[in-house]
Amino acid sequence: MIRVLVADDQALLRGSLRVLVDSAPDLTAVGEAGTGTEAVALAAKFRPDVVLMDIRMPGMDGIEATRRITSAPGMSGTRILVLTTFDLDEYVFAALRAGASGFLLKDTPPGDLLDAIRVVAAGDALLTPGITRRLIGEFARQSPAVPPSVSVNLGELTDREREVLTLIGLGLSNTEIAQRLYVSMSTTKTHVGRLLMKLGARDRAHLVIAAYEAGLVGPGRQATRPPPP
Repeated sequence: MIRVLVADDQALLRGSLRVLVDSAPDLTAVGEAGTGTEAVALAAKFRPDVVLMDIRMPGMDGIEATRRITSAPGMSGTRILVLTTFDLDEYVFAALRAGASGFLLKDTPPGDLLDAIRVVAAGDALLTPGITRRLIGEFARQSPAVPPSVSVNLGELTDREREVLTLIGLGLSNTEIAQRLYVSMSTTKTHVGRLLMKLGARDRAHLVIAAYEAGLVGPGRQATRPPPP
């Protein structure tokens, strides 16, 4: 059972999301928060698998709440799925840097939202190639510092792991990476798992950050097919 905390300042939407979550046989809502402060407190209390996090809330906003939850001791298993009104919302990028695993528009169809919760709970990031390109473009514009949760030390990576990290940074899925590198899906997943461990990244979204910070990807750069092994 995937345990979900709903955080949104609009009571009607918050209640609707809770009903939707509880309608799925494999999901359960463990609580509701109307502010970022409440979200942090309830996350510490219930330790949910996923927090549906609104960005704009009174007092502590969703970005700061995300940062506090993801950096708290013992909360490494809690994933943050940001809900936003606009897909180009600049705060989305700040939320991803704060530790969020992805984001969805608030008008996302109910079935897609439930699927997104499952994806994030499984440890995957909810980032499409288009979103990844905009994310990297925003990093380049802001020239931000490396987040403390990601240590970009490429000296610990094998050549193949560098290739995989580059392709992740370009927004490719595991299936696409396997096809480009002519390796199996299990091999690809093993490389991704090792990258997460070696770079201290929470999930795939933060491997994108690491790829950018390491200079492996940048705005407008495209993936190229490497020679077969």
